[in-house]
Amino acid sequence: MNPAARKDYLAALGIETWVRRSPPQVAILAGRPVVAASPALAPEGGQPAAADTADTAEPAEPAGTIVAREQGADWAALRARVAACARCGLSATRTQTVFGVGNQQAEWLIVGEAPGAEEDRRGEPFVGRAGQLLNSMLAAIGLAREQVYIANVLKCRPPNNRDPAPGEVAECLPYLERQIALLRPKIMLAVGRISAQNLLKTDSPLGRLRLKEHFFGLARVPLVVTYHPAYLLRTPGDKRKAWEDLKFAREVCARVQR
Repeated sequence: MNPAARKDYLAALGIETWVRRSPPQVAILAGRPVVAASPALAPEGGQPAAADTADTAEPAEPAGTIVAREQGADWAALRARVAACARCGLSATRTQTVFGVGNQQAEWLIVGEAPGAEEDRRGEPFVGRAGQLLNSMLAAIGLAREQVYIANVLKCRPPNNRDPAPGEVAECLPYLERQIALLRPKIMLAVGRISAQNLLKTDSPLGRLRLKEHFFGLARVPLVVTYHPAYLLRTPGDKRKAWEDLKFAREVCARVQR
């Protein structure tokens, strides 16, 4: 990627230029592959960054017999099933389902919680300002939107963007599980608290789930948690934490054999 473009993406994340203290020369962090922040590097006027940690968490519980619902469906059949789905009350309030988008051979799977109003209108996840920030987040670690696959835990928008109900998640999760089985990603990036808690079957706050390698399902797909772009737009001070999450996810992906 063009170094100037990468610098622009990092600026969108609120990430400063880094300076090597000795010898005194400037090094742009995103201008070369970095697995973990080095103690020798520090933001201008700041303290050295702490190294990423990779404490391994317990794997998420498998979803059980519900996983078999979509067994055998290929991409086209699965998309058709989602489009016709009426398993929960959200089918009565949606404009359309939001199946997912991206490279069906992608190594990275990005999972949000549910479509918003704009996604419901357009039928595509992560559009609008949050989608633009997600694109910048991915580009900062060298990934184009077209290289990843993006989906949600729910395929329909909850009214007024409320949190998904447990029954809605139970009915919809088999679709995502089948997408994962077809995709066979090297890594899943759970974007936002609701996505992380539902995928990991936990009520732990997002702050306790970050910077740990979790696992999803029977295939034990590595899963890393970060903030939702919509949250980062409201709380730009946490963009640096999201950058640490992205670097950690890149490190996890680099050591996974597909």
